[in-house]
Amino acid sequence: MTPVDAVLIGRNEGQRLVAALRSVQGQARRVVYVDSGSDDGSVDAARLAGAEVVLLDTSVPFTAARARNAGFARLEELGDTAPYVQFIDGDCQLVAGWIPQGAAHLDSHPQVAMVTGWRSETQRDASVYNQLCDWEWHRPAGEIQACGGDMMVRSEVFRDLGGFDPTVIAAEDDEFCTRMRKAGWRLERLPEDMTLHDAAMTRFGQWWQRAVRTGHGFAQVGHLHPDYFLTERSRVLVYGLILPLLTLLSLVALPLLILLPLTAYGYNFVRTRRGLLLDGVPAAEATPHAALLTLSKLPNMIGMAKFHWRRLRGRQMRIIEYK
Repeated sequence: MTPVDAVLIGRNEGQRLVAALRSVQGQARRVVYVDSGSDDGSVDAARLAGAEVVLLDTSVPFTAARARNAGFARLEELGDTAPYVQFIDGDCQLVAGWIPQGAAHLDSHPQVAMVTGWRSETQRDASVYNQLCDWEWHRPAGEIQACGGDMMVRSEVFRDLGGFDPTVIAAEDDEFCTRMRKAGWRLERLPEDMTLHDAAMTRFGQWWQRAVRTGHGFAQVGHLHPDYFLTERSRVLVYGLILPLLTLLSLVALPLLILLPLTAYGYNFVRTRRGLLLDGVPAAEATPHAALLTLSKLPNMIGMAKFHWRRLRGRQMRIIEYK
């Protein structure tokens, strides 16, 4: 099998990181762990597991993109970087057998720059928010536009494109995938389990903050690549800005005008619920999921506004954490 190195990133992941390190051992040839200012013993756990450890400079804003780049850079410093590098977040566990499957696919498909697989939530039914995450991870296999941060990439491609953009605080994986596609590479999702993820999202406030981060990603990546996230940004502007403004206007001037946003939100909810049912989501879960997806446009709008406010004022882009 073609050798594969692994880069893990994390910040205060605790036992999740211990599980992640254990899952990579025996699959990857070499493991680099990049820590973003943890104070929970993560660094000691990584060293105990035999990983090469990189500590990010705390004076520079943390981003997942910056951490992954630092991990790849350490592999380069160590010399003899493997042809393929598996990136994995510290709250994930690598499924046994994924590494050889991903490497074999890259071996036999030279036009493919990156492969990913399916994520699953370890505590799927702990909350409706975890259930929604689990649904998000299971997208169709085949050629894809982008994926999450768990991916296996050709080292030469990562090197040639300069890796992730360290200034992008959310959807940095989408941005990197977009550059790979624009460079003429093909990206694929294999119909195989790749990682187990622990969202640990049990409170509404966590979900809201994650949706704010998502909106920030829509705006920042859309600013860098205007043709990407176009549909998502348009929906957020309609349901997260225009319709709320119409609602406020109806409260102070034209009461009958409130029928327009209420009808639009109702239609969006019904359409989203129908789509979830067609996607195989159980009816008991489809209703709350559709409600959250409809509501998500409001925190998404906050995230989009936050990015443009930072951009126009020349502020640094800082991560938005939800756990």
